[in-house]
Amino acid sequence: MGNLAFRTQQAVNLCSTHHPMTDKKIKYLPALEDANIPLTEQQLAILEKQVEAEQPNPTTQSSFNYAWGLIKSDDVEDNRNGINILVSIFTNVPQRRRECLYYLSLGCLKLNELENAKRYVDGILAHEPDNYQALQLKQVIENKISRDGLVGIALFGGAVAIGAAALSTMFRYNRKK
Repeated sequence: MGNLAFRTQQAVNLCSTHHPMTDKKIKYLPALEDANIPLTEQQLAILEKQVEAEQPNPTTQSSFNYAWGLIKSDDVEDNRNGINILVSIFTNVPQRRRECLYYLSLGCLKLNELENAKRYVDGILAHEPDNYQALQLKQVIENKISRDGLVGIALFGGAVAIGAAALSTMFRYNRKK
């Protein structure tokens, strides 16, 4: 039992974050940049072992910590698995929905699933319109949507220009015949 308690504390410590400006512990929502700092393989293994040790019914907190560790990973499959765990928690544990929405939004942003990321963060803001971290996350998502949209428009415009030039060349060539 002591070993299980030790691993639980390790898991909680791994998933705690600090605000970079104040170095104060944030109880629920991490800084945006924290999502892009992966855990080491050993740290992720601790979280996974904690969930495995609690089978067949791991605690919500252990599952949540493991999901967050997976979302922080550089591996896309890990990210997707983390999102799947959070969706399950969201569905089955109503009191954790607020946190799940934020972490789901971060996970989707990381996977470039921008519409889902926006939908999740909007879910938070519908209930907490002044939530600074959610507002900050929404701004990042909207900026990325705008930037990706501009790149798409530029690529489409370039393709149209190349197509028009090719057609123009074909017409000129056909006229000379």
